[in-house]
Amino acid sequence: MPASSKPKKSTAGIALPHGKNATINDIARLAGVSKKTVSRIINHSPLVRQDTRERVEALMREVGYVPDPLARGLAFRRSFLIGMVYDNPTAQFIVNMQYGALDALRDSGFELVVHPCDSRSPGYIDGVRRFVQQQKLHGVMLVPRVSEDQALADMLDEIGCRYTRIAALPLGEKSKMVVTHDRDGAAEAADYLQTLGHRDIAMITGPGHYRSAVERTAGFTGALANRGIELPKSRIIEAGYTFESGVAAAEKLLSAKKRPTAIFCANDEMAAGVYRVALRAGIRIPQQLSVIGYDDSPLASRLWPPLTSVRRDTRDTGRIAAAMLIQPDEGNHGTRTVASVRPHLVVRDSCQPPED
Repeated sequence: MPASSKPKKSTAGIALPHGKNATINDIARLAGVSKKTVSRIINHSPLVRQDTRERVEALMREVGYVPDPLARGLAFRRSFLIGMVYDNPTAQFIVNMQYGALDALRDSGFELVVHPCDSRSPGYIDGVRRFVQQQKLHGVMLVPRVSEDQALADMLDEIGCRYTRIAALPLGEKSKMVVTHDRDGAAEAADYLQTLGHRDIAMITGPGHYRSAVERTAGFTGALANRGIELPKSRIIEAGYTFESGVAAAEKLLSAKKRPTAIFCANDEMAAGVYRVALRAGIRIPQQLSVIGYDDSPLASRLWPPLTSVRRDTRDTGRIAAAMLIQPDEGNHGTRTVASVRPHLVVRDSCQPPED
């Protein structure tokens, strides 16, 4: 056979047709990897192991492969956007979650895009689907309460979009999860109040359709029950995780003929509402009323007296959730991956033993 008609060969032993430029499919076949892996290497994605990257790059140099700039641009837009989907009334929580995600994405080549939604609207799942498909997202962070919706997770599985769920307890069978263990944090608050000597205790909890509210209520009431203190239903007020709803709940509790000596609030915004009502009524904190919040947001240390609160590191939670989406997951598809962010009580000046 004349030399001019001989096929070109790579060191992998697989011939390329004479005169034919190598394609991304050729590179994938010669290297024994997927086309997606080659695309990630071309676009400098961090999702490829170093040894695989070096082997494929060496092969591309050997066969003289030059990526198509247009195709590379399309792949970039598809592969380097992380979405954050949320329905949460607490602005500071969302801001801290975004900061954490940006911490993880810094210098990675990925960018963050956000999608607020109303999870009680009948069309919200279709809205999230459009968001994912129009933005060609690499993956999605699901923030409470949307993270608790199995129908939303099922839709993302259906369209092949990876996701991380942030929730108070593990959910689903194959999700990437960041678990915040809200029940344990609320139980620690209950133990602290009981240790101070409080027995007439009330709780302002969050909306009943939020798993975090259910877990915090169960953790708080369960820990008190273990110590022989039963919370009557009249001492548990459901509110909306907002300052205004905390004010309304506190007005009910503090206008009662017999006031509680301590109130545990399922977030700091509602605890601030208790402060407002106590101030108006001339009730001194902590001398006449002990108050505990949840989240340990910046608000907790700005109130006077500074608020004792259960700290959950929201920024760290966002960082872990985003990092899980951009890490290589070859060999782990379809399995559950769970990380934990443990809450703990931060004691300040808003609690003391009840007056005799």
